[in-house]
Amino acid sequence: MDVSFSYFVSEIMSSPILLVSVVLTLSVIFVNGWTDAPNAIATCITTRCLSTRKAIIMSAVFNFLGVFIMTHINASVASTISNMVDFGGDTETALVALSASLFSIVVYSTGASYLGIPTSESHSLIAGLTGAAIATHNSLEGVNFAEWVKVIYGLFASLFLGFVIGYVICKLIGFLFRWMDRRKANAFFTYTQIGGAAAMSFMHGAQDGQKFIGVLFLAVAFSNGQTSVEGMLIPAWLMMLCSVVMGVGTSVGGEKIIKSVGMDMVKLEKYQGTCADIAASLCLLLSSLFGIPVSTTHTKTSAIMGVGASRRLSAINFSVVKDMVLTWIFTFPGCGLISFIMAKLFMFIF
Repeated sequence: MDVSFSYFVSEIMSSPILLVSVVLTLSVIFVNGWTDAPNAIATCITTRCLSTRKAIIMSAVFNFLGVFIMTHINASVASTISNMVDFGGDTETALVALSASLFSIVVYSTGASYLGIPTSESHSLIAGLTGAAIATHNSLEGVNFAEWVKVIYGLFASLFLGFVIGYVICKLIGFLFRWMDRRKANAFFTYTQIGGAAAMSFMHGAQDGQKFIGVLFLAVAFSNGQTSVEGMLIPAWLMMLCSVVMGVGTSVGGEKIIKSVGMDMVKLEKYQGTCADIAASLCLLLSSLFGIPVSTTHTKTSAIMGVGASRRLSAINFSVVKDMVLTWIFTFPGCGLISFIMAKLFMFIF
């Protein structure tokens, strides 16, 4: 299969449906950087370690690095996403269905962002791909459950590990620094909080960037007449393209989400924000290395809850947590249904 950049450009110019797929994929990556990446820097901003503008610029840079570097080191998450569904042997129909799934993600994610509710872009993507695959087969035949089960593992692992690691790290740091002067401690944890936010941004790019690289690579394969990308190497230009778009999306910001994650759920001090970022980054790193697609939103919010619980359970605003959980629960059927309907519509039109 020809995966050179020149071939990719020539295919875009000659194939309108591939052009639609690429535009939609890059739009989803942009929306992900805009709506999901703010979770990575929410605690850094609300603990006043960095201004919103500086934090967003830093996050954009580290999102870019996370996508590009981690995909070079370990692209197993991208492979999981690419192999999760089968759109059938007709690659033209497969491209149409893929476009429909991406369109549904943009609609769903933008609507949730407008309400200031953090979305799980990972689960929106998975739901969208699954809904479109079901539409092409009119059955569950197009769903690869051996790969799909990794999503279930990731769902529970991100919640459990994020909470537990956040709780343990916060207790440990609280014990180690219990005798330090409060002003000196705040000065020290200002810098560690910035480092933690940078690590979170890097791992957000590593996780979510890989997911969308997998989708765009799938579109390139379909345009080549290939029904899958199994065993194929992801080209460097594709990594770079996705990295730049995610970085630009992050630079747009997401103030409502920053407030919802960083302030409404748990009131954090600087050392607690550091603990939450370290815990979430570790969870994302482990998941990326094992090829398990997880939600950065799930991971970060569960880490924040673990940190809050280390102080007392009443420190957590459970009404905000409930709203987030309900949003996550509705993502699979909601985005999946929109994708199913749009896939049927797109296939009829094209």
